[in-house]
Amino acid sequence: MSMGLALAILGAAIATCAGIGSAIGVGIAGEAADGVMAGGNTSFGSTLVLQALPGTQGIYGMVIAVMILTKVGVLGGSGFNLTLEQGVAFLVAGIPVGIVGILSAIAQGKVSATGIMLVSKGGSLGNAIIYAVMVETYAILAFIVSFLMYNGISVG
Repeated sequence: MSMGLALAILGAAIATCAGIGSAIGVGIAGEAADGVMAGGNTSFGSTLVLQALPGTQGIYGMVIAVMILTKVGVLGGSGFNLTLEQGVAFLVAGIPVGIVGILSAIAQGKVSATGIMLVSKGGSLGNAIIYAVMVETYAILAFIVSFLMYNGISVG
């Protein structure tokens, strides 16, 4: 395996790390949902929607990782002999979605948790979702940056 290919695989792994933040964020929101559901005044559906929102960052990271692994020939092949520069480029392309995904999913989990509490007290589910989606904006921007960087790398 070339050093370039190893770095590309590392870039895919870093992108996938967004799932760490998603797991933490979904956990934070889930704890709040369990708490308010115990009171019996809140619907399962409204808490589930808010709990699920921090999970999207993990999806963004996984998409970038699969795209990288496919482009470098690891999925469906044995991997291409990439140059060091190509490997570094793939590594760098995985960083925005990976790092921002971790941090934004945790923050979104906290916002979702407070949104769950808001809904349990009779507040608007729509407003709670809007607050949580504001955090999502930055995960989407990081996904776009990683995607654009990925598209700029030629292989072969």
